[in-house]
Amino acid sequence: MAPLTAEGVLAMLRTLATNHEITILKLSEPISAAVTQLQDPHQRTSDISTSSLDATTPSSLEADLTHYRELFAKLRFSYVEQVTKEKFIRAIVGDPPLIVTPQENVDLEKENMEAKATLKALKAEVASMVADLEEKAKDLSRRYERVKVETIRLEELPGKIVELENAIAELRKTQSVGSNPNPELNLPLAKTSDLVESKKQRRAELDRQLEQLQSQVPRKKKELDRLRAELQPLETKRHNSVAAASEARRRKEAALGGVQHDLEERGRWFRAAETGLKQALEI
Repeated sequence: MAPLTAEGVLAMLRTLATNHEITILKLSEPISAAVTQLQDPHQRTSDISTSSLDATTPSSLEADLTHYRELFAKLRFSYVEQVTKEKFIRAIVGDPPLIVTPQENVDLEKENMEAKATLKALKAEVASMVADLEEKAKDLSRRYERVKVETIRLEELPGKIVELENAIAELRKTQSVGSNPNPELNLPLAKTSDLVESKKQRRAELDRQLEQLQSQVPRKKKELDRLRAELQPLETKRHNSVAAASEARRRKEAALGGVQHDLEERGRWFRAAETGLKQALEI
C-alpha cells in the first residue's frame, strides 16, 4: 500500500465532506417534514410557529423542545381528565351500571403502581440516553470543527512544502561547499553542533570571567581614587620642581652672559680638528 500524501488525504476529506454534509438543517429535515404532514391547515398553530424550522439553529431547537415538552404535559393532563370523566359518566348511566368492588380498586392500584414504576425506569433510561447523545453530539461537533481547521491547514501545506523545497534547492545552488571563505560555515551538522557547543562553553567561560572582573570593579575604582589622591601632591611638587629648575637655569645663563654658548662652539671645533688629524695621520 502506497504511503498517504497530503494531496491524497485532502482529496479523501473533500470526498467525505461532499458525500456526508453534517448540518443542523439536514438533521432537522425529517422533523420538519413530519410536522408539516401531521399539521392540519385549518388548525391554529401553537405560540412557536413551525416557520422557525425554516431557520433552525441550536438555540431555536432548544426553545422548540422546551415549548413542546410543556405543551405535551398540558395535553396529557387534559386527556387524562377527559377520559376519566367519560368513564365515570358511562359507568353511572350504563344499564346495568358498572359497579367497581374495593378489591378491583386494589388490583388496579397495584397494576398502576407497577406501570408507574416501569414508566419511571424507562424515563430514567431515556434521560440517560439523551444525556449520552448530547455529550456525544457536542464531542462530535468539536471534532468536526477541529477537522475543518486542520483541513484548511492541510490545504495550505502543499504550497508551503513547495516553497520550502524551492528555497532549499536555491540555497544548495548558491552555497556550495568551499564557496564560503569561512570553513566553519561549511561543516556538517554534527561538527557544527559540536562547534556551537564549544562556542557556548567559551562564551559561558568569558561571561564568568567578566562577572568576576565586574565584581572587582568597585574595589579597583576605590584603589584608583586613592592612588590619584596620593599622586596629586606629588604631581604638584613635580611641576613646582620643574618650574624652579627652569628658573634656576635661566638665571645661571643670564649670569654667565653667553659663555656657555661659546664653549659649545669651541668644543665642536676641537672635535672636528681631532677628526681631521686622525684621518691625515691614518690613526
